[in-house]
Amino acid sequence: MSSRDELAVSRRGVIVGGATCAALTAMPADAQPLPAAAPSRMPVTFTVNGRKQTLDLDTRTTLLDALREHLHLTGTKKGCDHGQCGACTVIVEGKRINSCLSLALQHQGDRITTIEGLGTPEKLHPMQAAFIKHDGYQCGYCTPGQICSAVAVLDEIKAGVPSHVQADLTARPQASNMEMRERMSGNICRCGAYSNIAEAMADVAGGKA
Repeated sequence: MSSRDELAVSRRGVIVGGATCAALTAMPADAQPLPAAAPSRMPVTFTVNGRKQTLDLDTRTTLLDALREHLHLTGTKKGCDHGQCGACTVIVEGKRINSCLSLALQHQGDRITTIEGLGTPEKLHPMQAAFIKHDGYQCGYCTPGQICSAVAVLDEIKAGVPSHVQADLTARPQASNMEMRERMSGNICRCGAYSNIAEAMADVAGGKA
């Protein structure tokens, strides 16, 4: 080993040794190493599709994973898992949200509706029936989120909630083609069935797409 190498090793040794000594000096003599922190868990109770549910969850669990993995309501889809595609849309307290961006614990006491709670094969929700009538889906992966969002959009319009395409934000919005397309823009359909989705929504709203 050259003298230069010996000098480099010596410098490293001094630095490491000094840092170790400083850490040991700062630690009380009777101190014990802290155990690795276990993930925290908490109970949460909410009503899903009319049924009260109580779960004991890791505090990091999203509402999406609580629905799919713990309640086995797999109609709600995990698409991008970043709130960008809308496949995970559910209705919470009458408003649509991306369930992948929301922690389950945030919804203590809330009323949650998933695609399974909108209708059944024997008794379809009008929006579900309209999607079938107008062929508002192709692969179907985004369809649960599309339908939940579409139902909530018509409720928003009915409630007078304004949107970006309104010229007069004080006027009551109308269920026009442009209005519905703007409000549905957060729900992505990779198959491109947007025109059929708009027709289905217009049918339920009583208008024309």
